Amino acid sequence: MLQVKNLTITHRRDLTTLIQDLSFVLAPGDRCAVIGEEGNGKSTLLKLLYDPTLVEPYIEWTGELGEDRLRRGYLAQELSEEELGQPVGEFCMNSPAFSDADPGTLSRTAARVGLPADIFYDWREMSTLSGGERVKLRLALLLLEEPDVLLLDEPSNDLDLKTLEWLEGFLLSCPVPVLYVSHDEGLLSATANLIIHLERLGRRTTPRSTVKRSGYAEYVSARSAAFAAQTQQARKEKEEYDKKMDRWRDIHNAVDHALGGVSRQCPGEGRRLKKKMHAVLATGRRYEREKENMTQLPQSEEAILSTFDPERSAVPAGKAILRLDLPELAVEERVLARDIHLWVTGGEHIGIIGANGVGKSTLLKRIAEELLPRPDLRTAYMPQNYDEGLLGDKTPVELLCPTGHRKEVTRARTLLGAMKYKTEEMDHPARSLSGGQRAKLLFLSMVLQGANVLVLDEPTRNFSPLSAPVIRQALAHFPGAILSVSHDRLYLEEVCTRVLELTPEGLKEA
Repeated sequence: MLQVKNLTITHRRDLTTLIQDLSFVLAPGDRCAVIGEEGNGKSTLLKLLYDPTLVEPYIEWTGELGEDRLRRGYLAQELSEEELGQPVGEFCMNSPAFSDADPGTLSRTAARVGLPADIFYDWREMSTLSGGERVKLRLALLLLEEPDVLLLDEPSNDLDLKTLEWLEGFLLSCPVPVLYVSHDEGLLSATANLIIHLERLGRRTTPRSTVKRSGYAEYVSARSAAFAAQTQQARKEKEEYDKKMDRWRDIHNAVDHALGGVSRQCPGEGRRLKKKMHAVLATGRRYEREKENMTQLPQSEEAILSTFDPERSAVPAGKAILRLDLPELAVEERVLARDIHLWVTGGEHIGIIGANGVGKSTLLKRIAEELLPRPDLRTAYMPQNYDEGLLGDKTPVELLCPTGHRKEVTRARTLLGAMKYKTEEMDHPARSLSGGQRAKLLFLSMVLQGANVLVLDEPTRNFSPLSAPVIRQALAHFPGAILSVSHDRLYLEEVCTRVLELTPEGLKEA
């Protein structure tokens, strides 16, 4: 059992409080999903619970984190550059549990996550594995540790649809408590039975933590219904209050006018009107006290994103966007797929799926290399690794207006503010932002450049489940062409007009 009491987390750099007075208990069978907008401290919370030294350079915290003797298994959201450069075998040897495991255990664990047993001794660098292969390998090493509680930061990232189904089954059958962050709404709805919702209200200055024993879909539905009911009640009470105040002002003005017209020859009438004014003012003070107890409009942290300009982003329906005929798709000397043919026209929205390791990201990068130089298109590319599209030492403002012109800087700051970046976050290096904040930054960059062709590798993977519906809606209404790789089932259903599966034999209609 993991018990957290009165946890408060504050950012050292700008003294922003991310989480305040959070308490919860995890027991066996609990599958607790941590949700919230980008940059609200979800990943920081998991790191802190696993090993406080990981976050001490940039946060301060108070509270209780549970018993030290608990074995905590932690799956980080991303690997370091050093880890990505290691051979697979060397990466595995860094895990004491791997070194202690017998061949039979290794074989069974590999099979459990859908990997061949010899993957543990592969000579390739970790960076050459697909994103899904890396996640499954790390999950396998985590299972070897036999932890008392699992802390999983985006375990669903980069998993193919088949492995996502496995992950759902794994979470549902896991005998130890699991605390996890995920942006996959399908996974959350299928697995979560406890919700921790982290918010930052009032222009991201006031933290609020909600802990609710509920499924994800039920939580969202109940929250929406409660907000709607509170909003209706608040508006009804305000309407009634405004009517009372209108009547009160009419009476106040009439008495005040009568007082002004009383002559000195009528002292009795003056005393009567003064007494009446005293009663009117008392009524006004009573109304003000009633106002303090009125139902307030509910506060929530809504996802806000800039949208594409339909005129700049449109392309003619018959325009040839891509004519790709690729005899083979290879990484170094390894052939991933053959006979790839992909023709795209006009405003088609293409979604590419496929098993992990089949070469989806490699194919998309090849497509981006062909489209980006085209002078007749304005192509934007969102890679899976954001560092390919973002220069880590630059700030969001510098990335959005490289010329540095005052007018562009003002516009960039206005747009970032509309997307709920605090002033301090606008001036932080982009590399220090959360994955979701960097994703928003790339999204905003595509909007500003007026892109009419989007090449997107897992576009919703780092957006919170609260932001993802807004992203899907914006992309579904994008008038230009989209070529994307995704394992997000809702994205494929709501955004894509065609879904293709990449196999070793080429692309096939899914």
